[in-house]
Amino acid sequence: MKPLDGVKVIDLTHMLAGPYAGMVLADLGAEVVKIEPLGNGEMTRGLLKDDPNYSFKGFGAYFLTLNRNKKSVSIDLKSEEGLNVFYDLIKSADIVLNNFSAGVVKKLKIDFKNLEKINPKIITCSITGFGETGPHSSRPAYDQIVQAYSGGMSITGKDALSPTRAGIPIGDLGSGLYSVIGILSALYYKEKTQKGQHIDISLLDVQISLLTYMATMHTLSGINPEPIGNAHFVHVPYNSFTTKDGFVVIAVITDAFWKALKSVVNVDSLDDPKFDLSVDRLKNQEFIETELNKILSTQNSDYWINKLNEAKVPCAPINKFSEALSDEQVIHRNMMVEVSHPDGGTVKMPGNPVKMSYTNEDSYSPPPHLGKDTKEVLKIWSDYDEDKINKLIKDQVVGSIN
Repeated sequence: MKPLDGVKVIDLTHMLAGPYAGMVLADLGAEVVKIEPLGNGEMTRGLLKDDPNYSFKGFGAYFLTLNRNKKSVSIDLKSEEGLNVFYDLIKSADIVLNNFSAGVVKKLKIDFKNLEKINPKIITCSITGFGETGPHSSRPAYDQIVQAYSGGMSITGKDALSPTRAGIPIGDLGSGLYSVIGILSALYYKEKTQKGQHIDISLLDVQISLLTYMATMHTLSGINPEPIGNAHFVHVPYNSFTTKDGFVVIAVITDAFWKALKSVVNVDSLDDPKFDLSVDRLKNQEFIETELNKILSTQNSDYWINKLNEAKVPCAPINKFSEALSDEQVIHRNMMVEVSHPDGGTVKMPGNPVKMSYTNEDSYSPPPHLGKDTKEVLKIWSDYDEDKINKLIKDQVVGSIN
């Protein structure tokens, strides 16, 4: 059993933020039905699908990862008949998720005001770049756009002359996660009141939220922070260091950790009382880090990681993907899973990080071919008979591969 068993989600999303939110809900047990256009389906189906390195049997890495545990129904939402088919699905749905540009759902007549007339308990969630209100609500945006706009890129990278985006698309992924938070909150509210509601998620809002204490530091001081690479603005040493065969990160955030680190590296120049307090180490950051780089570069990463772990000093190697994804802790936590392809074979991808004590089923169905589940969903959700479905297929209102 999974925690969201019985929850029905209509997924109108594409690319990353929306599909990621749908994937999380599906992993947690919701029945997530992708509504896709006839023909080629949603645009992510075509992304990397022919790349020999990043595809498998016609599915690219994006689509493989983000659409596991989902079903696919193909509908022409721009036709009146297709819209009516969609409305019939709404009667059975709990949640509608989209990441269309602002204004598109209203134009298609699938916005909250229209849908709540059909199902007063419906929960809708829209993910847009700048939100559905405000002076910039109509502007298009993608992950890097909001990373730049939010100020996040101005504090990332080596120095102020080289603003850098985060290595993972934090704006998209963060927005997907906040969408799930909003949806679960709305589900809880519906349980108490029997009322649905609309959730407005903005990539920019999420990026501003993720600035957290750094934004507050700016409002208090008026100072614009600048990039400091992998270092920390308070703690020393808290940085990446070069070893004989790679790199390690050491995070000394207490004076006790500093004492333990000194016992590991055993460097006379660092064994000085003037470095014992955090505030004094910050004043001598360059010297301390230079001395550490000298000693750490004399041995391999594994040597230092073992020594540092024995001394309980927070540390880690800077792993490549090949190392991180095969790590014994990652494997033990079932964070790399085998997901089947509908045409046979399996693909390894990251698993579900939510580990629950009772509703702990961890299973994955293949990402679907376009229209694979059209007939099944229309029968069960909308009580359509075979003749009605076949006519809709013949009239190209819906599509099905069965």
